[in-house]
Amino acid sequence: MKKQFIVIFGFLSIQFAIAQNNTTYLTYIDYYKDLAISEMRDYGIPASIKLAQGILESAAGTSRLAVKANNHFGIKCHSGWEGKTVYHDDDKKNECFRKYKKVEDSYRDHSEFLRNRTRYAALFDLDPTDYRGWAHGLKKAGYATSPTYPEKLIKLIEDYNLHQYDLVGDLRPPKKTAASNADGEREVLMHANSLKYIIIQEGETLESIALEMKISVKRLLKFNEFRYDQVINPGDVIFLQSKRKSGPMDFYHVNNEGETMAEIAHKLGMRLESLYSKNRMDVGQQPKKGQQLWLKRTKR
Repeated sequence: MKKQFIVIFGFLSIQFAIAQNNTTYLTYIDYYKDLAISEMRDYGIPASIKLAQGILESAAGTSRLAVKANNHFGIKCHSGWEGKTVYHDDDKKNECFRKYKKVEDSYRDHSEFLRNRTRYAALFDLDPTDYRGWAHGLKKAGYATSPTYPEKLIKLIEDYNLHQYDLVGDLRPPKKTAASNADGEREVLMHANSLKYIIIQEGETLESIALEMKISVKRLLKFNEFRYDQVINPGDVIFLQSKRKSGPMDFYHVNNEGETMAEIAHKLGMRLESLYSKNRMDVGQQPKKGQQLWLKRTKR
């Protein structure tokens, strides 16, 4: 009986520790996601990688280095550092680490640290939404000594759906997947949900797009779940194939922009009916700001 109690107590302790980690991680993500997105737009480093590294290197902002020095990425002094310092045991005892006035300075210095060192140059040739490539590239370039560093980053990104912030922060043109037209103006792009699409240009209509892309207007309407009287504007996304039953990201999307279900479904390349079904919502019902919407499986 005593042995059984110890086993049960140990199991409950582990579950409690996991729950604590989940809460700490989610709080960290919610607090710093906008900063990570902003840095991605300025420097091209995936927001998911930034957040995952911040969680891993700083224990989600609770490590001694994070608390005492606002250092969330474990960046050591290195030659040329003229700012404040703090000493901390790492690979060796009493190593010199950079100290920042505020966390935002740590995030910016991390961006410049990667951008301005030649050993990380190859990372910036990757698609900024390729978090797996970045995770393995960081290890290859020597950012961390742990042999499982990439796997740890990837697990955090996928467990906490951090890739969704890459789609918000990515300002580069998506990958081209087809040739331009005769005038060199039209590009067929690839959406994160593996769907071909184009961007509406000034003066275009669904009829002119259908003619150019050799697709009937009826099919364009069906692919995009548009009405016959749909108004399109320059900069809008037009899909050239049917949207999918699931979203491009793992598990869920948080509605932080106050968008409608139709806007969210279109942005994610996901069928509106499927988005309603997975979230057990009535058709026409709209999500609240901050509501979590399931994309890969049905809401429990």
